[in-house]
Amino acid sequence: MSNNIIKVDNVSKKFELGVIGSGSFRESFTNGLYRLLGRNPKASSKDFWALKDVSFDVKEGAAIGVIGRNGAGKSTLLKVLSRITAPTKGRIEINGRIASLLEVGTGFHPELTGRENIFLNGAILGMTRAEIRKKFDEIVDFSGVEQFLETPVKRYSSGMYVRLAFAVAAHLEPEILVIDEVLAVGDTEFQKKCLGKMGEVAQGGRTVLFVSHNMGAVRTLCEEVIVMDKGQKIFQGDVEKGVNMYLGVANQNMSEDGQVKWDLNHAIGEEEMKLTGVRLQDSLGNIRSTFSTSEEIELHIDYFLTEPMVNMRVNIRVLTGDDQILFSGSTHDAEPHKKEKGYHTCSTRFPKDLFNEGVYKIWLKAGSPGYKELIAGQIYLRFNTEKYTSSGSMFTSKMPGHIAPLLDWKIESL
Repeated sequence: MSNNIIKVDNVSKKFELGVIGSGSFRESFTNGLYRLLGRNPKASSKDFWALKDVSFDVKEGAAIGVIGRNGAGKSTLLKVLSRITAPTKGRIEINGRIASLLEVGTGFHPELTGRENIFLNGAILGMTRAEIRKKFDEIVDFSGVEQFLETPVKRYSSGMYVRLAFAVAAHLEPEILVIDEVLAVGDTEFQKKCLGKMGEVAQGGRTVLFVSHNMGAVRTLCEEVIVMDKGQKIFQGDVEKGVNMYLGVANQNMSEDGQVKWDLNHAIGEEEMKLTGVRLQDSLGNIRSTFSTSEEIELHIDYFLTEPMVNMRVNIRVLTGDDQILFSGSTHDAEPHKKEKGYHTCSTRFPKDLFNEGVYKIWLKAGSPGYKELIAGQIYLRFNTEKYTSSGSMFTSKMPGHIAPLLDWKIESL
């Protein structure tokens, strides 16, 4: 007898773009009238398949990560599984109650208080009033919103919404817990609590489906991953293999040669600003993608302005190999001044003895605050760092952590 708690068989979900809501109110009204009359809308429609022939099984008690870049179909898949939207075709079998947290305040009524919404959510999940009362104190304690329990949730902040919604979903003991990236709304301390609770839920024999861009959390929590790309399942299996596949798909335009550059006709950006190059080099000016942890690394960003610009900023992030933000910086930290039309370069240095040995990435975007984003945020470069002894040989063991600064120790006898 199969112990699959979820079975998805060739599920597809189609949305029609460019019909309703694509233009003015008059156009939308006219198109709706045409549909009521059984005729084709005047505006041309375009089919968009958010999911296409997706099939997989989930065993009871499994903790499954669902990963993929934005627009891959992850959230649509969870909405279909949660019965929020129906599939266009295909079949889904679910053997158990599902608790879903797909967006802030899922299942909450804004006019009801926090207390009332706990009982409402429990009833939706099929719990009796006695079962909800039994878990009530645990839910309130975990959420940390006891002070606002008698307040209508429409007055809650997004963080308070998430705290209470997750507490309800996790503590009312559904057989299947479905969590989207919504946990990113909470503060760091609460995210840790949530991950810990999801670990307890999974170890307790219940099933967890977890969508996240945090590969560290996926590695910690999940025993298996499903990788989505362009509405299709491209992998299901080992976490490490799946994460590596996802990172390759998500960063397929990233350079691993230490530089990326474009001529002006193909440069990235808006009309006012074009990104023409990004490169990493050592102190002698050599472009490289592998560095010793004991040397400085220079980052150079080249761009072209088609008109003078005031207060334009370039923002960077240095990411770990699994896309966690290590640190960030901005040219706003430098002296602000007007940039004239033409080619420009901004640069910065990462100090020696900062990075641990490993893989890192450079993400950047640019724009003018209060005006517009001129270069969209994207990962452009990947580089490696290696640690050597003073004799030139490599260390055989890596220090724990993402960075490994050389600390200035002082030892005294008392």
